[in-house]
Amino acid sequence: MSNQQEFRRPELLPDSPANPPELELYMPATPPLAFMATLEFWLKIFRRRHHFRRLFVPLLDEDDQILSDIGFERTDIQWALRLPLKVDALKALQVCRKARREL
Repeated sequence: MSNQQEFRRPELLPDSPANPPELELYMPATPPLAFMATLEFWLKIFRRRHHFRRLFVPLLDEDDQILSDIGFERTDIQWALRLPLKVDALKALQVCRKARREL
């Protein structure tokens, strides 16, 4: 049996799109602002996840000793890669890293 506590990963709240601004005057060619805000939100989400994957997938090829020297656990990186898109995986990994340091 291990005398270490079982590590519980944090529950994170997903991001949501921002509400578009209320315009006082609508022009005939005003784009649908709610659609534009949603599109901008999803583009930001995909770009953020692509950036995370580009940084952390190559780390999975490294040894566990190197990962622990950096301050990460292989299981935490794999967990962060499986998070829903609306959750910022980099922030989730930082929260896990901080929580493990406090143990």
